[in-house]
Amino acid sequence: MAITGIILLSEGNQSIIPTFILLRFSEYPELQVPFFLIFLSTYRITVVGNLGMIIIIKISSKLHMIMYFFLSHFSFVDFCFSTVVTPKLLQNLIVEDRTISFSGCTVQFCFAHLFGVAETFVLAAMAYDHFVAVCSPLLYAPAMSPKRCVLLVAGSYSWDVVCSMTLTYFLLALSYCKSSTINNFICDHSVIVSVSCSDPYVSQMLCSIIAIFNEVSSLVIILMSYIFLFITVMRMPSTSARWKTFSTCASHLTAISIFHGTIHFLYCIPNPKTSWLTVKVTSVFYTIVIPMLNPLIYSLRNKEVKNTFTKLVFTKSLCHAT
Repeated sequence: MAITGIILLSEGNQSIIPTFILLRFSEYPELQVPFFLIFLSTYRITVVGNLGMIIIIKISSKLHMIMYFFLSHFSFVDFCFSTVVTPKLLQNLIVEDRTISFSGCTVQFCFAHLFGVAETFVLAAMAYDHFVAVCSPLLYAPAMSPKRCVLLVAGSYSWDVVCSMTLTYFLLALSYCKSSTINNFICDHSVIVSVSCSDPYVSQMLCSIIAIFNEVSSLVIILMSYIFLFITVMRMPSTSARWKTFSTCASHLTAISIFHGTIHFLYCIPNPKTSWLTVKVTSVFYTIVIPMLNPLIYSLRNKEVKNTFTKLVFTKSLCHAT
């Protein structure tokens, strides 16, 4: 019997609720404990790195600049994105019951999609910030005023909520069987509609349109910003000034390359020969590894962040010593 959305249907004296079974990495039962330890360590680094970045930016007056305002939101999105996915994966690696309710699955998809799209547009906003700072330094203050930056981030989050809620609504409109198996560790849109008992054409088309629009629009902002930035930098007479500018943008370019490169490999390069194991490994990199790497990339290549962190550790050590 099919079940529409999360509505309960009566069958005799019983109510039926659709449940999904997440297979995670069941092909390798002997590696479940090592996987658990690796992902737990990764998640700890993600939490400490991203929350630490937010705290450092908050308490250091030297970091109260627009660039770090965007970076704090970037860390917040990474922390939330990983938190939506990783705890459930850790639970499924150590317990026999790998089921997830339909409501739990849709909630996970809703928030994972929300923070995934948010990261896309925060990266675009950071690219635009670099562009204005390098190409129009005299106009930077009015163009990137605190009020305008808050509105930029708020608008991004609002659009993310609209996209996420729209796709979730159309997922709830589909019919699902009593129990289905999902060959992944995350409730992604593609795997949810694949176990639907009704025609998911409208939901799939809507997802494709939203995904293409978000990816193309964010990449256009990023590419145009860096094209004009590159032209401006190459016109600088000083080699040291060029190197300093490129060094400032290096962390952001690295984050963009890793994030969008993984998205393109996972979603934009259809290959019927791609195994489910490859999809799972890429999904792990996208949802778990990247949120861990981003604070490391920005902290290791950013002198201001490193100096602030060193001073905080040194001050704390002196307090404990006294």
